[in-house]
Amino acid sequence: MQSDFFLKKRLRSIIVLAIIVMITYGAMIITQYNIVEGFTSIPEAIFWGFSNFYPDQDSLRNLPSILDKLLETIFMSIASSSIAAIFALFFAIFGSKTTSLNGVLSVISRGIATLFRNIDVAAWSMILLFSFGQSSLTGFFALFFVSFGFLTRAFTETIDEVGSGAVEALEATGAQYFPVIIHSVIPASIPQIISWILFMIETNIRSATLVGILTGTGIGFSFDLYYKSLNYNSASLVVITIILSILLIELVSNYVRRVIL
Repeated sequence: MQSDFFLKKRLRSIIVLAIIVMITYGAMIITQYNIVEGFTSIPEAIFWGFSNFYPDQDSLRNLPSILDKLLETIFMSIASSSIAAIFALFFAIFGSKTTSLNGVLSVISRGIATLFRNIDVAAWSMILLFSFGQSSLTGFFALFFVSFGFLTRAFTETIDEVGSGAVEALEATGAQYFPVIIHSVIPASIPQIISWILFMIETNIRSATLVGILTGTGIGFSFDLYYKSLNYNSASLVVITIILSILLIELVSNYVRRVIL
């Protein structure tokens, strides 16, 4: 009996794998992608990158303006993450099974978070372009909506992990709803909440580059401008500053996590 179960499971795995291979092969035919040419072009692409994609003396003159755009992107990422966290905390409290006032409100809160989370930041950027045009506000709201959806889900799970024991204990003493939230749920959840906010800031700085290309703002716009004008040396400098800033912010956030967790 057990051997038949594993045999059927292996057969299903083989069928799924065969379907994936067929879909992949069909996609290659439709897109006219040649896998041999794709892999053989890698050495040529690497050689071109080392030959053209590096900062030179002329590109360093653009460093002050690049740093200004980088700071704009970082501040926008921090602002969108922080403000989204405030709204997300309220929705998470109402959506959590531990602190929800009623089932309908919990479903609505979780549904709104799911909607905002599952629309990609690039899609939000293109949607908001119709309303706000190419501006920093477009980039801010695109990052805000995605951050709100993600953080609501993360905060909800964090609050659920606190457990209903502490909440029930305070309610048994006659404590009202909001004192329970303020004195029990939030203090117990705050370290993990801060960790999620730091993670969201890191993610938004990476996403803000793409958002900037689409909305014409921040460091993404600088990269797009230099790349399209064939100024590859300045474009490479933009990439280097982005990488260094992400690594620095990650080091800082990891240190903060070690302190608070």
